[in-house]
Amino acid sequence: MGPSVRGSRRSVVTIGVYDGVHRGHRKVVERTVALARERGLRGVAVTFEPHPDEVVLPGTRRARLTTLKRRAELLTGLGIDDVEVVEFTLDVSRMSPDDFAQGVLSERLGAAVVVVGADFTFGHHASGDAEALRTLGDKYDFEVEVVPMLDGVSSTSARRLIVAGDVEGAAAELGRPHRVEGVVVRGYQRGRQLGFPTANVETPQQTAIPADGVYAGWLECVPVANLPAPYEGERWPAAISVGTNPTFEGVPRTVEAYALDRDDLELYGVHVAVEFAARLRGNTRFESIEELIDQIHADVDAARRITS
Repeated sequence: MGPSVRGSRRSVVTIGVYDGVHRGHRKVVERTVALARERGLRGVAVTFEPHPDEVVLPGTRRARLTTLKRRAELLTGLGIDDVEVVEFTLDVSRMSPDDFAQGVLSERLGAAVVVVGADFTFGHHASGDAEALRTLGDKYDFEVEVVPMLDGVSSTSARRLIVAGDVEGAAAELGRPHRVEGVVVRGYQRGRQLGFPTANVETPQQTAIPADGVYAGWLECVPVANLPAPYEGERWPAAISVGTNPTFEGVPRTVEAYALDRDDLELYGVHVAVEFAARLRGNTRFESIEELIDQIHADVDAARRITS
């Protein structure tokens, strides 16, 4: 579980999976950061990998709103000093609330205050709640603060909206456009042949990918492992296609992004992020290449208006 910090600098701790770091999560994290600054302590966010449901309910494959790296970036962007990743194993799932409070919060993190959402549960079979945590705080010398939930805002709700293609609704819950990341790989290069070269993005398994269709959004190169990225810092408006490209039969489901008015980008092997601003239309099978090209021009014009 990691080294003990008892006797070293204490911390204000918040706990959660924090997938998506949505607006409800942000309320809890911002309160954690504020308390840490007020008391001159470090602010720590505890998150879990893999998702606890995948361990407790074998066979569960929950779509991810954010990679672990992106989750950490978002949390530190809100002012968190340290992101503590707890490897969620069967042994961890079987810890009693008392063992978790003592071993993780008190001994590992030196918690002076623990900040949680009102729906917080922890310990074996989720047997502990915020009130149980308060009792354990008295025992292990930390305070507990509970932050009210935002009605209707959750990672589960954001996933449902994304799967339905409602990326604008998801953005309202997340507080920013939904984003997927991956490496650009070689595809069939049909976009290049049509005059609209796309970045074919190979996303990690379990990525929350919007419903098939065409979207307006942005394409950005992002560094990995602190290595410089080509075009680093550049972000281009984009028309994005998700799906199997029904005009050309037999193509597997892909995420492809065309950076508007750019045919000079060399992105193979580059790690990129694709952000979704709005859904333009569903996928359609066109009777001719000419009809398809006309529609792509219309999609590009619509994407330009939305992202301008």
